Amino acid sequence: MREHQNAEAKKEQPSEDDELFDYDDDIDFPYEDPPLVCCFGAAQREFIPGVRVQMYPMHPDKYSEWKMLQWKPPEFARAVAHVRLGGRVAFLGKVGRDEFEEDLVLTMNKERVQTRGVKFDEGRRTGKVQEMGEDRDIDDLPKNDANHTALTPLWFLERAALVHPTRTSIVHGSRHYTWLQTYQRCRRFASALSNHSIGLANTVAVIAPNIPAFYEAHFGIPMAGAVLNAVNIRLNAPAIAFLLAHSSAAAVIVDQEFFSVAEESLKIWSENSKSFKAPFLVVIGDENCHPKVLKHCVSRGAVEYETFLEGGDPEFKWKPPRDEWQSIAVGYTSGTTASPKGVVLHHRGAYLMSLSAALNWGMAEGAVYLWTLPMFHCNGWCYPWTLAAFCGTNICMRQVTAKAIYAAIAKYKVTNFCAAPVPVLLLLRLLIAEMSEKGFRVTHTYGLSETYGPSTICARKPEWESLPIKELARLSARQGVRYIALEGLEVMNPKTMQPVPADGASVGEIMMRGNAVMKGYLKNPKANKEAFANGWFHSGDLAVKHKDGYIEIKDRSKDIIISGGENISSVEIENVLFSHPAILEASVVARADEKWGESPCAFVTLKEGVDGSNEQRLVEDIVKFCRSHMPAYWVPKSVVFGPLPKTATGKTQKPLLRAKAKEMGPLRKSKL
Repeated sequence: MREHQNAEAKKEQPSEDDELFDYDDDIDFPYEDPPLVCCFGAAQREFIPGVRVQMYPMHPDKYSEWKMLQWKPPEFARAVAHVRLGGRVAFLGKVGRDEFEEDLVLTMNKERVQTRGVKFDEGRRTGKVQEMGEDRDIDDLPKNDANHTALTPLWFLERAALVHPTRTSIVHGSRHYTWLQTYQRCRRFASALSNHSIGLANTVAVIAPNIPAFYEAHFGIPMAGAVLNAVNIRLNAPAIAFLLAHSSAAAVIVDQEFFSVAEESLKIWSENSKSFKAPFLVVIGDENCHPKVLKHCVSRGAVEYETFLEGGDPEFKWKPPRDEWQSIAVGYTSGTTASPKGVVLHHRGAYLMSLSAALNWGMAEGAVYLWTLPMFHCNGWCYPWTLAAFCGTNICMRQVTAKAIYAAIAKYKVTNFCAAPVPVLLLLRLLIAEMSEKGFRVTHTYGLSETYGPSTICARKPEWESLPIKELARLSARQGVRYIALEGLEVMNPKTMQPVPADGASVGEIMMRGNAVMKGYLKNPKANKEAFANGWFHSGDLAVKHKDGYIEIKDRSKDIIISGGENISSVEIENVLFSHPAILEASVVARADEKWGESPCAFVTLKEGVDGSNEQRLVEDIVKFCRSHMPAYWVPKSVVFGPLPKTATGKTQKPLLRAKAKEMGPLRKSKL
């Protein structure tokens, strides 16, 4: 029995609520654990320490008029929790049983009202929250610690260490770790962070290539309750400074190769912030780096990573999140279309997507996974957690080259690897004519940082196998259908919010909803309002839906070229250019055109061995090729040769190409 009293409580000016309810100074809670509370009337003014409260004024005849109020003392205004279905509710005041046996007790926001009723115990002034109406279950059994826990991928690691303690978990050069060793190292990681008062509500930035320490960070940081910020190693110091400041990094763990850029970014952050507090700095040594560099980093105040781990407890009793909505990671969008936004991911989504990834791709227990995809890219598409769930083996690669990829596949009997366009193109140069013979099966996928990485897959159907190669390639090139863990995927008209016809021609925006969608953008309410408008996540990608339900991307909404009032898909033009025998890569953007407003400008990279000395003849050949494969007004009016600027994950940086096209000036003699 717990009692809360407030002898100095004073009743304020009478309100309409006060006419309905009497104030009660003595509050008696029959439960040891503080309940989540929704309270009515004058009793709402009582603040009970340790109780999370969401308060709404309530009148039996005015349910639809509920709204959030500002309260005194200020603790009321800061209360943000909500009453859970099946949870206990305490009424702080004298409430009549007859009036409230089936009353609504919770509204989530202005757009959606959840109708939940209360079974009221008049003697104890408590009740259980349950669904009302048709959604009511066959029972009123509540959730408890025995049958309900927050979903988190962190448990995967504990299980891997229990089931396969001696199985190899990580291979990096001459270093090999077992699952038991990895679990102990991650517990040391979490313990060491806790020793430096880093935990809940803190972010820890990691700047590193695909090395064991980065893998360990995916467990060690959230085991301490903190949030992982995996930083793109291709960014310059000003960009990293922005990310560290925006996420308020409490610690920075950096590979020695990138220590200088990290140090410079901290300097920029300190110079641009009055409230700057130097984060705890850890430097990761690596057998492939010079030992003198590591000594220099330590002399600059950084703690060496292995020394840092030694200060932690290998038996550290880490605590899983109490709420699966708790943040596990924050990553930043690449900035290929705009300035970076902090994408916040939660434990529930990470758990579901790490399992969904394995199920969608047929990953087996004990899989051998080659790390060609950067772990900083959408947390390696959740595969750090997936590999622990399936007790597989991580093959880490500091440098990704075609030779290293092929050698690792042969040496370690790699079963799976994911890659952005750059690594795939490297392989294609060696294997383009032998992919099927070598046993490679390439499958197309699509996703965003906001959806934990890939969230659709072009699921291959048995009946496709008998199709001609070109038709099979066409079907397989589509973005496909939703992942198992994504509840909603639709191509919709963003104005009407209605699905477009499944005719393969009507263009709409790809929209998603479900557990695989981010919590939101960090400190960016405007972007969140736009992204989640009408209860769907707006991807900004334009697509069509085919009769079989498979979607196919046509363009980014910002990459559409408007020529003579007609919309042109840059992706459609790029697809044609990719099929030209001399072109390896292509990207198309809009260039100003005095006659047509805009016209397509193609930036292309030629294949190895192609003679590029006579560019004019190549341009004429490419234009002729395009005219035979697309409408005349789609044909690029400008062709520029050279390597395409890329992000670290292999995405072409179209903003840089648009800037280049702008520098070229408008076309003055464009003809259709």
